[in-house]
Amino acid sequence: MPGRLSGRVCLITGGARGIGRAAALRFAAEGAQVVIVDVNEEAGGRTSAEASGTGGQCRFIRCDVSRSEDVRAAIEEVHKSFHRLHVLYNNASVYLPGRDGRITDVAEEVWHQVLGINLTSIYLFCHYGIPLMRESGGGSIINTASSAGVIGIPGCDVYTASKGATISLTRSLAVEYRPWGIRANCIAPAGIRTPMLSQSNLGDTTFDEQRFLQLRTPSRRYGTPEEIAEVALFLASAESSYVNGAVIVADGGITINGDLSKTSADIARAE
Repeated sequence: MPGRLSGRVCLITGGARGIGRAAALRFAAEGAQVVIVDVNEEAGGRTSAEASGTGGQCRFIRCDVSRSEDVRAAIEEVHKSFHRLHVLYNNASVYLPGRDGRITDVAEEVWHQVLGINLTSIYLFCHYGIPLMRESGGGSIINTASSAGVIGIPGCDVYTASKGATISLTRSLAVEYRPWGIRANCIAPAGIRTPMLSQSNLGDTTFDEQRFLQLRTPSRRYGTPEEIAEVALFLASAESSYVNGAVIVADGGITINGDLSKTSADIARAE
């Protein structure tokens, strides 16, 4: 029985670890020809081999997603190898704890580094990749935002700026390229158990994980990369053919909750 992505060529940025890795495994298992790009050659090679072992195909291309020359070369390699591109999953992201912060305190090089990976990479892959998608008869662009793109979060102004811009760009892409059969949607995850989550709390002695899980997220737990990969699979597949310009907030309810302390107390009394 054909997989949900059989015959499709899918490119995933930041595909070596975390959510990108989970998506590579899931897409390959559904019959896609997967290309992952990342600067981490060791992890990228492992993920590529593991994804290929699911029954699909996966290859790794080393690429600094913020560098035009690297991105152009990666798209050229996809064109040369497959002659088509159906899914562009702009997943690569970075957060720099201790360096990101209030805009008045952030150094210019941090601003450029974060925007280069989180936002400029989307521009570059769309700039070079959309023409190939058009030649392929259309496809799906999936961008990665964050809860930081839809609510204000103190202490990470650069990251927040990059994710808000990602959402706005996604909506523009959805309008601009739909006539060529290209949809653009956005996933806004939060509280996902990835290496970046661990890094974001590193050295923060004020962070109370149990209090966060109890009061900030109605789901009372972290999400997994595999859960986000399922959302990405839906957006990559024909099942989401009428979904365009959407922002799917996959955060266990973090961005919509109020004060959960009363809820917790009510539950305790009810028990």
